[in-house]
Amino acid sequence: MKRKLAILLWGATIDRPQLCATPFVHATAAAAFDCEVEIHFAGPTVRLLVEGVAAGLRPWPGSETSILDMMCQAANLDVKFLACAMAMQALVGADEALIREYGGTAAASLFVQRTLDPEWATLVY
Repeated sequence: MKRKLAILLWGATIDRPQLCATPFVHATAAAAFDCEVEIHFAGPTVRLLVEGVAAGLRPWPGSETSILDMMCQAANLDVKFLACAMAMQALVGADEALIREYGGTAAASLFVQRTLDPEWATLVY
């Protein structure tokens, strides 16, 4: 069984919060199975890393659980949050604070490397 999982967030954006829950639930589940998990935020998904954004999103109407709550559950199990440096530069203002769970930037080539490495499983959302 593979013990490493890399997740690419691409289409799970702030304008479609109903798509944001599943990647974090899957990341949390994999981490609970003692897998090493990375979530790679690409394109507009980097906005989820801006302080206050994910806290204001709910995956479905009436939910008390925010997307940030789901992100924190994953982060509490050592899931790493990595962001595309180009997307961060283009879509996150220099004056915007980031959530404490943010783990830094990673090149797109790192996710590609994960897809080619037989030790890693990958998912794209």
